[in-house]
Amino acid sequence: MKQSVIFAISLLMSLHLSAQITLDECVKLAQDNYPLIQKYDLLNQMEKINLSDINKSWLPQISIYSQGSVQNETPSFPESLSEILKQTGTDISGLNEWQYKIGVDIIQPIWDGGESTTRRRIERAQNEERQAALDVQLYAIRERVENLFFSILLIEEQAKQTRNMQALLQSNLDKFRSMQKNGTARQCDVDMIEAQYLTNSQQLTQAESTALSYRKLLEIYIGKNIAGQELVKPSNPDVPQDLMPESPELSLFQAQLHANEAQEASITSSTMPKIGFFAQGYYGYPGFDYFENMMNRNLSFNILAGIKVSWNISSFYTKKDNKRKLQLASNEISVERDIFLFNTNLETRSQLDRINELKDIMKENDRIVELRTNVRKAAESQLDNGVIDATELLTKLTDEKQARLTASYHEILLLQSIYKLKYTLNK
Repeated sequence: MKQSVIFAISLLMSLHLSAQITLDECVKLAQDNYPLIQKYDLLNQMEKINLSDINKSWLPQISIYSQGSVQNETPSFPESLSEILKQTGTDISGLNEWQYKIGVDIIQPIWDGGESTTRRRIERAQNEERQAALDVQLYAIRERVENLFFSILLIEEQAKQTRNMQALLQSNLDKFRSMQKNGTARQCDVDMIEAQYLTNSQQLTQAESTALSYRKLLEIYIGKNIAGQELVKPSNPDVPQDLMPESPELSLFQAQLHANEAQEASITSSTMPKIGFFAQGYYGYPGFDYFENMMNRNLSFNILAGIKVSWNISSFYTKKDNKRKLQLASNEISVERDIFLFNTNLETRSQLDRINELKDIMKENDRIVELRTNVRKAAESQLDNGVIDATELLTKLTDEKQARLTASYHEILLLQSIYKLKYTLNK
């Protein structure tokens, strides 16, 4: 029996815990559920493909071709020499106008002046930049989810206080109806309380509808049904003491600078000479031995191989200007980073002032609620003694409801302000 009770308690506790969801869980689910997350894998795959292509630039470059041509003039012996050779019984008519061949060209890079190394560096730097840009976009989801989460908390707290007000109005409405039957209250007093009760009921319906709508929006973000789950209010988060921002925008600026540095290395590599081995081979007519081909027109194998050094001197013409352009681009990125830090510091200062202001305001919240509750209870006691009318009682009830709502609003607003600061600093 004892074990059954323990099991039942454990089951209830687990069900209760599973019926709750925290802000951090919502943010994590939203970021995992956002379609943008798929682009990270796509970028990684694209980087691997591009790096593979760059590495393959060291493989032999092979091209196979076939060619047939006809020309109006071909090399031949001078006519006087041809006549002399004819007298000896040798007839040399020169190369045939019809020529044809099938062959293969092979180029094997030996040194590319650092071009492939630079291309790999550029590809990695650009992929880092693209991923940093995705980080910035994905990080913005955190702010949207946090704002939505706290909006739901605020609306549901409003609904909660409205229900409490509803219970008080119902209790006092019953009293007024009883007093009206006994002749100690007027019908207009009963009507006034009932009208306020119905108005409060409308406010409750509106608050519950708005909360449900916001919950559905949150469900779309996190990709999970949270119907019936309680949103756990964060408990006294610490205000960040380290005010140095760690925002993903700063990583993006740094990645952009790295990409520019990699581009600068490509300018240097473009001015370096390149060395490669080449080979050409073909079967056809004419071959490399023109004299032999003038005497007979047989097909032959022909091979040519060697080392080739090439140097594009014209790249020096624009080297200085290209480096200057990259330097200006880097300076512009640095200015953008400084502007971002300046604006972030302003926003941080404003958010800290707001947090301190709310903390000061909240010091008297509990006391105000306590006093408004005491006044309302005193009014209800006066009602029992018949020395207060409906108008005065409604005023006291409304004042208490507003005091409780204001206290809850300040509490949730303080939590939201702290989380806004944490978001600004990425803490």
